Amino acid sequence: MALEGRCMGCRKNREMRDVNLSKTKRGTFMAKGTCTKCGTKMARILSVTQAEEFKKKQKEVSK
Repeated sequence: MALEGRCMGCRKNREMRDVNLSKTKRGTFMAKGTCTKCGTKMARILSVTQAEEFKKKQKEVSK
């Protein structure tokens, strides 16, 4: 399961691998991962609905 985010190394939108979903102090969700092309760390802020969709898709893939 991959999310797309902005890579600061490549300066382009790319897919993230090894994505971890966490909740920030303010209650929003953040996906953290690495760029598939250059290996730079990436992050993307998600809405509650986007985070729920991502969790649901992760569960489907892990089955």
